[in-house]
Amino acid sequence: MTGALAASDDLAVAIVGARQPSPEGRAHAGQLAFELARRGVTVVSGLARGIDTEAHTAALDAGGRTIAVMGTGIERVYPDDNRALADRISAHGALVSQFWPGTSPRRENFPLRNVVSSGLAIGTIVVEAASTSGARMQARLALEHGKRLFLVAQLVVSEDWAKRYAERPGATVVKSVDDIVTVLAAEQTAQQADQLSLL
Repeated sequence: MTGALAASDDLAVAIVGARQPSPEGRAHAGQLAFELARRGVTVVSGLARGIDTEAHTAALDAGGRTIAVMGTGIERVYPDDNRALADRISAHGALVSQFWPGTSPRRENFPLRNVVSSGLAIGTIVVEAASTSGARMQARLALEHGKRLFLVAQLVVSEDWAKRYAERPGATVVKSVDDIVTVLAAEQTAQQADQLSLL
């Protein structure tokens, strides 16, 4: 790891999606990340091109924190054109890797990265994702981990897999950041109530 984790990172949400998103998807990812960061939510993503880059950048531009979960060794930034972004993340969040230093960006690394990304966050937002994508895999992992899954409304309209996932317990279709914050606030209230009941 480079950078530092903070107590506030307990309230973290992952934002994932396509490496070649539509302009609308790119803008939506940036808007969600910016607004979540402004509300004190740490944004987790994977430092890839596309949605990941937009999410990290918007969180930083909002003055918030972001964590990049890497599919390489900690010193191997991939893609290379995100090196400056990685430096910004290290200064205002953390770069995290489960791989040995020097590990190159192998295809099999990225599904393992998705496991860590889901685990670090209390929920995952999927913005745009094909049925065979790593983002769809993280959607499945989030539900298996008992985390919240947030599916952007347009994704549910355009992708059959997202329509099916939207019907699963723990999944919520969202149109704005307010939809996400409402769910997170309700869950925090429920958790606090559970803790009080144990006293």
